[in-house]
Amino acid sequence: MIVTGGTSGIGLATAKIFLAHGFNCLLVGRSRERFDKIKSELAGRFEFVSADVRKVSDCDKIISRTIELFGGVDVLVNSAGIYGEGAITSTDENFFDDIFATNVKGTFFVTRAAVDELCKTHGAIVNVASDAGIHGNYFCAAYSASKGAVVALTKSLALELASFPVRVNCVAPADILTPLTERQLKLSGSTVAELAKIYPLGRIGTAEEVAAAIYFLASDSASFITGAILTVDGGLTA
Repeated sequence: MIVTGGTSGIGLATAKIFLAHGFNCLLVGRSRERFDKIKSELAGRFEFVSADVRKVSDCDKIISRTIELFGGVDVLVNSAGIYGEGAITSTDENFFDDIFATNVKGTFFVTRAAVDELCKTHGAIVNVASDAGIHGNYFCAAYSASKGAVVALTKSLALELASFPVRVNCVAPADILTPLTERQLKLSGSTVAELAKIYPLGRIGTAEEVAAAIYFLASDSASFITGAILTVDGGLTA
C-alpha cells in the first residue's frame, strides 16, 4: 500500500496501522530527513520515497517505485496536504496555487498513476479531505475549496471505477491533534482546551482515530462502501 504525506500526522498514523495489519507500506514525503526521524517508530516491511505530489513526474515515480518494491498496488491513501488561512483579499496567487497543487492536483495525479495497478488488484483508494470541504471554514476559502474538490473527486472516481471494481472513499477530519495543529495553536495563542469547546464530544481528535477510519474504508469490512465521505469530527458537522 501507499500513503502520501506518510511521515507525519494522519499519514504516519495510517502507515502504522496498515503495517500492524501486515501490509507492505510505501511512505511518501518530501523530506528524507523527516522520514529518518520517524522510521524507528515503524515496524514491518516499509520503504520511503522522496517525492513532491505537485509534480506529475513524481506522482508517476511513486507508483513505479511501489511496483518495483512490492510488485503492485492494492491500497492508495492520499494524505499529502497543506493547510492555510486568510481572508480572500489577502490570498495571493502563489498561496492559492500551492494549496491546490498539493491538495487537489497531487491527489488527482497520484491516483491517475495508480489506477491501472489498482484495477488489477481490485484495490481501494482513500482520500483525506476535511470538514472544511463539507461546510466551509471562516477565513479559509482556498483551503476549503481545495478540500471540497477532494470530496467531489472522490464521488466522481467512485462512479468511474466501480465496475473494475476499485472502491474510492474519503475521510473528512476536523481538528486533529497533530504537529501542524500544535503549531497553529501556538501561533494563534489558543489552547487545545479552548479549541475543544466547539466540539459536541468535548475534545479534538487524534491521528490514530482518523487512521482507524481510513483502514476501515480500505478493508474488506467496507467492501460494499464506495463514494462515501466519512466524517471524523466529534459531531462538528452533525
